[in-house]
Amino acid sequence: MGRTVDVTELVLRDGHQSLLATRMALEDMAPICEEIDAAGYWSVECWGGATFDSCIRYLNEDPWERLRTFRRLMPNSRLQMLLRGQNLLGYRHYEDTVVDRFVEKSAENGMDVFRVFDALNDVRNIKRALEAVKRTGKHAQGTVCYTVSPLHSVSDFVDMAQRLVEMGADSICIKDMAALLKPQPAYDIVKGIKERCGAETRVHVHVHSTTGVTLVSLMKAIEAGADVVDTSISSLSLGPGHNPTESLVEMLEGTGFQTSLDKSRLLKIKEHFAQVRPKYSAFESNIVGVETEIFDSQIPGGMISNMESQLKAQDAGDKLKDVYAEVPRVRRDAGYPPLVTPSSQIVGTQAVFNVLMGEYKVMTGEFADLMLGYYGETLGERNPDVIAQAIEHAKKNPITCRPADLLTSEWDELRDRAAALAGFDGTDEDVLTYAMFPQVAPTFLKSRPEGPKNVGTSAGKPASAVPHSKNGVVKEPVQSPVVYDITVGEKTHHVTVTPA
Repeated sequence: MGRTVDVTELVLRDGHQSLLATRMALEDMAPICEEIDAAGYWSVECWGGATFDSCIRYLNEDPWERLRTFRRLMPNSRLQMLLRGQNLLGYRHYEDTVVDRFVEKSAENGMDVFRVFDALNDVRNIKRALEAVKRTGKHAQGTVCYTVSPLHSVSDFVDMAQRLVEMGADSICIKDMAALLKPQPAYDIVKGIKERCGAETRVHVHVHSTTGVTLVSLMKAIEAGADVVDTSISSLSLGPGHNPTESLVEMLEGTGFQTSLDKSRLLKIKEHFAQVRPKYSAFESNIVGVETEIFDSQIPGGMISNMESQLKAQDAGDKLKDVYAEVPRVRRDAGYPPLVTPSSQIVGTQAVFNVLMGEYKVMTGEFADLMLGYYGETLGERNPDVIAQAIEHAKKNPITCRPADLLTSEWDELRDRAAALAGFDGTDEDVLTYAMFPQVAPTFLKSRPEGPKNVGTSAGKPASAVPHSKNGVVKEPVQSPVVYDITVGEKTHHVTVTPA
């Protein structure tokens, strides 16, 4: 008997987030939870990421109730979430006590494993959330976002992992959100972490499948000592999603490694989501098959589809290749940040603006903040000329401190504002819902008594909501002047351009 490799199942969160725009309703997940609970997974990722946003924006579903339901339906499983460090699940930094409160309430409602990352790999933005998780007694997973640039090296990622372990992380996740992690770097980074931090340091590996090489990367990571790998059941896998759970199980046969998964239960889980998936065809990603171009552009699959929708909505679809070429330049100017929420939206939107309107002729407030340090540090130096433009745009100076150090206590104010909303139930959970999405929460809280809605098709009837990219563009009639509405996080930029 060889070494057992643990598996985290992603189908309840990143599986449908990557393939179905996070639109899957709880009612389509609940019936299979008993099988998932008994299948032998190390953990089940089911919350965080974009699910909170999608629940209140599109599904009229209380995300806290979703978590409590998963806890009730999967009593034997570790429930896992993705948490954006100081950003929590929103698109800005929150003051420390709000971070503490969010983690406390998440743990109280049933969360076990907190995968905490920062879009810039700035560990200062991870520290408070990790400490908060530790205080609850839950599993604090420090995350290294993998990216590729002329500056990033294996030793950089190992150094970051060491810093996270020193902060008290119970495990380390290598998070590859764009399917950039090739087999050899996967091996080298896992091996480097084990050698630097000790063989007992638990290492988890999360990859997407978009480039077609990452199942091999998981194999090499396992050979190097990875303890846990992430997969999604085959009927919701591949494309911009993840490698199939069943394929991993079969791949390990005869290698000296195995999983503890029950193949008969995996088949039931597969069949369930095979039946559910067609209901959400209106939200399917346009990316199918393999996209090796990502190795050159460094653009994650979800970001590609977002930029494509932005351009097509303005009859500028022919500019997509120009934007592909512009993204790496914008990223270089910004100090080579990893491209993951929210940095991917910020860099991608600025690249679209540059192509449509001229280089930095229009700068979003978020991109100016990124250039000025208000999201944190980047590995590379930022372009001083663009910094100067950002200063002029934002009318404020660059910072080098941890961004949250500039924030003052905000909990009481958030509670007061939430309490004034129709439908507010008086709980800290509702305050946190408002804190995460202050533009969306008022409508949700008011309509919550109507109950969840399923935006998938049913019995051949049309979906009750049309596809809508969270970061897409509201289509305007082609006219002169042209109005571009581009949304980053919760902020919509209205840009009017008069054709020359």
